[in-house]
Amino acid sequence: MRLVTFIEPQNGATYDQQRRVAQLTEDLGFDGFFRSDHYVAMVPDGRPGPTDSWVTLGALAVQTSRIRLGTLVSSATFRLPGPLAISVAQVDEMSGGRVELGLGGGWFEPEHAAYGIPFPPTRERFDRLEEQLEIVTGLWTAPGPYSFEGRHYRLSDSPALPKPVQSPRPPIIVGGKGKKRTPALAARFADEFNVPFSSVADGASLFRLVRDACEAAGRSSVPSFSAAVVLCVGRDEAELARRADAIGRSVEELRGADDAMAGTVDEVVDKLGRWGAAGAERMFLQTLDLSDLHHLELVASAVAPQLS
Repeated sequence: MRLVTFIEPQNGATYDQQRRVAQLTEDLGFDGFFRSDHYVAMVPDGRPGPTDSWVTLGALAVQTSRIRLGTLVSSATFRLPGPLAISVAQVDEMSGGRVELGLGGGWFEPEHAAYGIPFPPTRERFDRLEEQLEIVTGLWTAPGPYSFEGRHYRLSDSPALPKPVQSPRPPIIVGGKGKKRTPALAARFADEFNVPFSSVADGASLFRLVRDACEAAGRSSVPSFSAAVVLCVGRDEAELARRADAIGRSVEELRGADDAMAGTVDEVVDKLGRWGAAGAERMFLQTLDLSDLHHLELVASAVAPQLS
């Protein structure tokens, strides 16, 4: 099982903080460094506020050398598909071919209102997501000029440049808890399907839905599977309690939460093993206290060596 550091910079993170975490992630042997793509925090006043995900990843592309870099996930409402394809392809070149694009339909209406971004109804957001996935992958793989005629986007004789370094294209991550359109989109476009903040049982059920959707679509292979969970691990109860308090949660709540990878080292290893048995090949460990670098060091030294 591969482990990824996953951060939420809208909750407060300067670029230097993100760089330190990304470089430590690389030094410690993690598989990747991913970040959310949000413009406000999920609190009434939206503070402390964002850094731009693809600007940040572009800088990290030249300040790291091995780890995978990406978003979990960018919102299709935030950017037009053509410029998004250009940005991601450029960051892929800057990183030497280490970028992955997580793309979703968008869900948090207040951040759209805060920055003047249209927030259409759910059905239209999924329709736009589907067109964006087709356009972005089409621009990256087209051998020559690329055109697209959809309901929401139209491209005419695009030069379809720049091309990414990775061939045929950077991996696409599709994720979510939807039981119909999300598995269908994953079957059509995804290299990886991610279950965000769910129980192992629910994750296994969603993995099955994606397998079924791939079979229905005639896809000969299935995407790899992953999950995102809150990370809170301690060598002992005191350290665990300190880390839980730092992110505003209690040990009891975290231990009982479906969305958390919380407990002592042995507990976390056991929970990761259950996700692995359900089919997850990669785990995105949501790291909320970016000042606590020893947290990641503990995962790397005590948890990761016990994973097959």
